[in-house]
Amino acid sequence: MIISRGQKLFNLFNVVFLGAISLTMVLPLIHIVAQSFSNNVAIVSGDVAFWPVNFTTGSYELILGDPSIWKSFRNSLIVTVFGTLLNLLMTSMLAYPLARPEYLFRKGVLIFVLFTLIFSAPLIPNYLLIRSLGLLDTLWAITLPMAISAFNMFIMRSFFMNLPSELLDSAKMDGCGELMAFWRIVLPLSKPVMATMAIIYGVAHWNRYGDAVYYISDREWIPLQVRLREIVFADQLGQADITSEFFTELSPEGIKMAVIVVATVPIMMVYPFLQKYFIKGMLVGSIKS
Repeated sequence: MIISRGQKLFNLFNVVFLGAISLTMVLPLIHIVAQSFSNNVAIVSGDVAFWPVNFTTGSYELILGDPSIWKSFRNSLIVTVFGTLLNLLMTSMLAYPLARPEYLFRKGVLIFVLFTLIFSAPLIPNYLLIRSLGLLDTLWAITLPMAISAFNMFIMRSFFMNLPSELLDSAKMDGCGELMAFWRIVLPLSKPVMATMAIIYGVAHWNRYGDAVYYISDREWIPLQVRLREIVFADQLGQADITSEFFTELSPEGIKMAVIVVATVPIMMVYPFLQKYFIKGMLVGSIKS
């Protein structure tokens, strides 16, 4: 295949343009990491760019040395893992029947789901509901109410609608019921959309902050984002034994940058394992047969 000169120039322009956009996203992250490993003097004087100056791990020792950080990390991990699994199960079980034309009342249910997408309940009714269910000061308060996202349900429904109906018909002829066909046929074919939903739901759970502030007052169950916010605004750890000499080497700005890294790295480590499925899932609904 012969590539014309115009096509070569176009490809070169794409590489340069996309590379420049990538740098605008990557360089701020590199700067944050560099500041998190720099000492107070270097940060205050503005000497830190994209490489640590006067390298120190004091900010991370300060943050990770607090036992409350690990409790909060445990809480966020539980909410993220269990909440994402619950999201995938509930969303797929709602999206699948709404994608099949043979099920009754499909359009009526879709209208109700669409209504929740446009209009959401205010904070006070939500709080009263959580309190009446006895979920206050528990991790259930930030997990169960978000079991299904209407927007994600419509994306998953679009994927299910593109699955060949002949596969389901063959499964039913072989004796599979609806639940067995869904479990053994539909879900194995839905890895791309499941991976996409897992990333979307997982990031949302990991970054859960507002709901935790409203519904959880017991410090035993606060998630990581709430604890890290306290560090950012206090510039110190309440339970840490910090000497004035230790603070002279650390910068409040460096501590904040370390907090950002601690909050970001765990969820970023998940993406490479789901990348190939995520790219396929992004094309859901874009191609019609």
